Amino acid sequence: MTNIDQLDLFSPAQRRERVVEWQVPAPVAKVAMGLSGMDAMLGIRDGRLPPPPFAKLIGFVMAVVEPGRIVMELEPREDLENTIGLLHGATAAALIDTAMGCAISTRLEPGQGSVTLDLKMTFLRPLSVRSGLISAEGKVIKLGRQTSYTEGFVRDGKGALAVHATATFSMIGNNFTGN
Repeated sequence: MTNIDQLDLFSPAQRRERVVEWQVPAPVAKVAMGLSGMDAMLGIRDGRLPPPPFAKLIGFVMAVVEPGRIVMELEPREDLENTIGLLHGATAAALIDTAMGCAISTRLEPGQGSVTLDLKMTFLRPLSVRSGLISAEGKVIKLGRQTSYTEGFVRDGKGALAVHATATFSMIGNNFTGN
């Protein structure tokens, strides 16, 4: 057993730094609310709209945009790990919640949106920096007037299922006409 007092866990050689830059979100949100959800998601994917600050912080990108379906991708990094050398579960939660919420957005008109009511995740295998490119797929199961339902999948770089999720979203905004 190692004596923790003898380890130099705070030495300069053990330090890392990461700088995160982002665009102020309010002006982007104002523009996005004037677009259909599909156009906003395509704008983010194609670089015509800046991604949300949280996406920049975690480091995920929107890779696939289809009606009712989104795929987010993340190259795992050690700054997302917990003390046992695995990606923190919040990383997968952020990815899948975002993918499922954005999948709903692809089906919405200007001025409409959704917020997460509940998120249920089942972790099937751990993820780490050795997992390769991680993908999170969100799919709309039912688009409703007041609530919508989604399903999501997080896969490692080899395509193995690491997390399965379902979520319920509350629909917000003006003139909502979900079906």
